[in-house]
Amino acid sequence: MSSYKEKKVISIGTVNELTGLSVRQIRYYEEKGLIYPERTTRGTRRYSFSDVELLLQIADKREEGVQTYEIKKDMQSSKEKKDKMMERMLRGQFNAHFKMR
Repeated sequence: MSSYKEKKVISIGTVNELTGLSVRQIRYYEEKGLIYPERTTRGTRRYSFSDVELLLQIADKREEGVQTYEIKKDMQSSKEKKDKMMERMLRGQFNAHFKMR
C-alpha cells in the first residue's frame, strides 16, 4: 500500500496555493524534468504531497541561484545513491537469509 504522501490527487491550483509558485513555474519545472505529475484522462495534472514538498525544495534552491540543470543533476545523483544503498541492503538480506558471504 502506498503512502498518502505519494497519491497524486492534488490539482495544480491547489499546488499553486500551497507553494506560492505560479502555475507557469510549476509547469516549467515539469518541462525541465524536475517533477512528474500524473495526468487524468482529460489531461488534468495531479500532484502528490511529496511533489509539493519537492517543489518547495526546488523553489528554495532557485532562490539561492541554483540553475534547474544543477538541481536535476543533484536529484539524479541522490536517486542513484539511494538505489545503490537499497541494492546493498537487499543483497545483505538475501545473503543473511541464505547464509552466503
